[in-house]
Amino acid sequence: MNPILVGKAVTTPDSGHVFLLPEYGNRHGLVAGATGTGKTVTLMTLAEGFSRLGVPVFMADVKGDVAGLAVAGTPNEKIQQRIAQIGIPDYKSEANPVIFWDLYGKLGHPVRATISEIGPTLLSRMLELNDTQGGVLDIVFKLADDRGLLLLDLQDLRALLGLVADERKDISTEYGLVSTQSIGAIQRSLLRLEQEGGEMFFGEPALELNDLMRTTQDGRGVIGILTADQLILKPRLYSSFLLWLLSELFEALPEVGDLDKPKLVFVFDEAHLLFDDSPPALRQRVEQVVRIIRSKGVGVYFCSQFPDDVPDEILGQMGNRVQHALRAFTPRDQKAVKTAAETFVANPKLDVVEAISQLGVGEALVSTLQDKGIPMPVERTLIAPPRCRMGAITESERALVRANSPVGGKYDKTVDRESAFEMLARRAETAAANTQAPVAKSREEDAQQGGVGQKINEWMWGTKRRQGVIEAAGKQAARTVTNRIVRGVLGSILGGR
Repeated sequence: MNPILVGKAVTTPDSGHVFLLPEYGNRHGLVAGATGTGKTVTLMTLAEGFSRLGVPVFMADVKGDVAGLAVAGTPNEKIQQRIAQIGIPDYKSEANPVIFWDLYGKLGHPVRATISEIGPTLLSRMLELNDTQGGVLDIVFKLADDRGLLLLDLQDLRALLGLVADERKDISTEYGLVSTQSIGAIQRSLLRLEQEGGEMFFGEPALELNDLMRTTQDGRGVIGILTADQLILKPRLYSSFLLWLLSELFEALPEVGDLDKPKLVFVFDEAHLLFDDSPPALRQRVEQVVRIIRSKGVGVYFCSQFPDDVPDEILGQMGNRVQHALRAFTPRDQKAVKTAAETFVANPKLDVVEAISQLGVGEALVSTLQDKGIPMPVERTLIAPPRCRMGAITESERALVRANSPVGGKYDKTVDRESAFEMLARRAETAAANTQAPVAKSREEDAQQGGVGQKINEWMWGTKRRQGVIEAAGKQAARTVTNRIVRGVLGSILGGR
């Protein structure tokens, strides 16, 4: 099986090509470097290489230029010069098989998951809840399981929160303390998520992992591209979604051992967002998934500005490294340069620390696993250009790709089956009907009796209505006085406003 051409080494005049061997593609990788140094182009080159080998790829499009994988490139003078420098005799411009996905359902097929599939841990992170509020969410999920209530979308979750609020005392006794403040905080977070368009992500039909692992009839691996230019503005939603997807792959795929090529390559762009403010338990979970998912045939490739954006325990599992330029202007930059240099297998012909600061756009320090899984000494490398367009595509080009998609009819229409919201609403209607039935029967009997009984009945109902009006007026007056007192106190504290 042909290896993936990463580029040509230029450490010494007699240096040769640098390849990524397919059998070690599931040993994970890291692509790092400062903004504008060529990380995205490197990812596109690797994605194309895996696709030509028949390996599906899933990656996020943070800036909008990864979508160019769907359209054939147009060679220009610079590209022709790079092709000649590297020596790529079979180079030709070509498009790649692509499926566009979008959590918001605008620039790609909707990506959905049910509330139950996401689970309380990741949902707490998406909603930015604290530990106490997250504990209440755990209780909500447990209650749904115990009562056989399906949690599919945000409407279902709101219905469960309402149930917990109504039965708070009994639920607190059985499951643990639930406060109205925590319920209110969760509801406000749900409202904020909904206003940001996040409700589009929850529901059915839920994403089937097989649709991320497609190949074409001619054996090419399909590249799934997640539109993320807006999603990246919600970093916790972005990182939590990708982590959920990675966890689903981890749990669903069988053990396959070492294959001649990966079953799927998963690219995690802006990887630092996964680890920023993440609790130790979540970081430990990520480490476990990354370590074991290799044996299930999945290669994970992190992309970030600095190599130390990825924790050491995970960075140590990255067998394939591509380091673009870093500019050592600040103490953080200087530390990152030193960290990057230390992660490579030394090459006596190359000063890594000096080279990192001198790399040009489209150049990188590369080390990949070679025979028997041994990492090669780091080489200064000219990265091979992708064969697709290196830039954004037009709306019409995107629409054409979507129109020819094999999964459009499956995901583009929402399915709303009976779940917690409908079940609880039906129970409430039944309870209300059972409560009103005896009252209606009593009124009917009184009406049939007529005479004195009817007059007594009318007099009693009139008295109750008058009492209700008087009580309501009294309560309204009390609330008005209380509100004025509160506003007065707050006004004096806040400077008399």
